[in-house]
Amino acid sequence: MAYQSINPNDGKLLQSFEHMSNAQLEQALAAAETCFQTWKHKRYAERALVVKKAAALLHAHVDDFARLETLEMGKRIAEARGEVRFSGDILAYYAQHAEAFLAPAHLHPKVGQAHMESSPTGVIFCVEPWNFPYYQLARVAGPQLMAGNVLVVKHAGCVPQCAIAFEKLLLDAGAPVGAYTNLLISYEQADRVIDDPRVKGVALTGSVAAGRSVAARAGQNLKKSTMELGGSDAFIVLDDADLDKAVPWAVWGRMYNGGQTCCAAKRFIVMEAVADKFLARFKAALEALKPGDPMDEKSTQGPLSTEAALVQLLAQVDAAVKGGATLLMGGKRIDRPGSFMQPTILTDIQPGNPAFRDEFFGPVVSFFRVRSEDEAIALANDSDFGLGGSVWTKDEARGKRVASRVDTGMMFVNNLDWADAELPFGGIKNSGYGRELGHMGIQEFVNKKLVRSGPVAAPV
Repeated sequence: MAYQSINPNDGKLLQSFEHMSNAQLEQALAAAETCFQTWKHKRYAERALVVKKAAALLHAHVDDFARLETLEMGKRIAEARGEVRFSGDILAYYAQHAEAFLAPAHLHPKVGQAHMESSPTGVIFCVEPWNFPYYQLARVAGPQLMAGNVLVVKHAGCVPQCAIAFEKLLLDAGAPVGAYTNLLISYEQADRVIDDPRVKGVALTGSVAAGRSVAARAGQNLKKSTMELGGSDAFIVLDDADLDKAVPWAVWGRMYNGGQTCCAAKRFIVMEAVADKFLARFKAALEALKPGDPMDEKSTQGPLSTEAALVQLLAQVDAAVKGGATLLMGGKRIDRPGSFMQPTILTDIQPGNPAFRDEFFGPVVSFFRVRSEDEAIALANDSDFGLGGSVWTKDEARGKRVASRVDTGMMFVNNLDWADAELPFGGIKNSGYGRELGHMGIQEFVNKKLVRSGPVAAPV
């Protein structure tokens, strides 16, 4: 069974789902292509009725969607509610702004007139991860449906109930059959979808390995793709940082969603002048977290999404220590039912250690001391990833200067608040390419057509 819903709080199987047959997959692709032929001609206002209704249903049923997510992947219930609300906000944002984002852009040639116009391209295949079971879907569904495209979606194997719930949400909102289709398919069937001539683009959020595989397949088919992959974001604390603000954000940045976030703070790069104070306060705050049932509002730390995720993370920590890193705290599973890991801090990580380059997708802190601002920037840039990062300083102008020198797709000065539908999201290097959200997110899978008119004389 590739699609298994298992509660990571206690390890109990909730439900299993069979793969679609190849005949069912063909039926789904045919329905999507048929739907596109009518959906692409709908006015923006008509599409917006569906997308706005889906947003309203999410906002009206926050607890129902959140509880399912908490049961299926272990996200703490308050965080799950926040994700559901934000997902609704994203849908509402594109319902409101899509027409303006895709309005014809007038150009100014030397002779005659010209403009760029936008049109949908067709069926888009989306491969999405488990760590934000609704948000990841909303940030492709909102822009692409409003652009006039239709979606077929392979969600992660451990969140099938969330995947099914999101498809039902759009059908309940009035989306025609084929506008958004959840595919319970294997990796081999996913290759068939990418190869299918009816599919015009591929969007993936996931691991570097998954990105390489899917991007290569899309490339072989000369199909546009976007890749939002992993990250190893730097949290740069300068010598004039306000620790009263930086430390709470450090805890949130590392521990939000159990540390299972692409753009989580993962490498803490702290200038020597404040390193001891920052580390002591950070360690104390992590020690104060209370692991427990993520459905319980009093729990401040939930489980990892799966037992396999926990086992992998424990192995990474062991390898880091064998490679010479110092284990300052944690490093073990928590002695209770479920897939819980102690908050962990690793220090003395040298360039030859696998921990220096790897991504830790869970509650593991990599801590580095630096002597200068330049050294902090150099260390931040010495990474295969380039998703996000942050810098902490009382001098905002200084923070912006540092942010401009860090090689990532996103940087934050004295905050880590990426949760705004207006803000484009994405990275460079092994963190992928393309952008989702904001005005850029709706442009990825539309045809930008040049139309030139006017009495231009033929060359003689």
